[in-house]
Amino acid sequence: MIKNQKDFQNFENDYLKKRNLSYKEKLQIYESLYKEALLLKVIPGENPMEGIEINIRLAKILNSCLKKP
Repeated sequence: MIKNQKDFQNFENDYLKKRNLSYKEKLQIYESLYKEALLLKVIPGENPMEGIEINIRLAKILNSCLKKP
């Protein structure tokens, strides 16, 4: 968890300035991160609508809690 967003942003900007990657290297990093996200199930795979029923049901429950009597 990032506690100081400004410090992290400065670090990230400095890091990117110092490191000069080619397009091919950037693409390899992107593809690796995408594959890892799929394996960790952080982003949807082949079917982005998978599990939508659960999300709709949860939204209905939360919205009913927000309604004023």
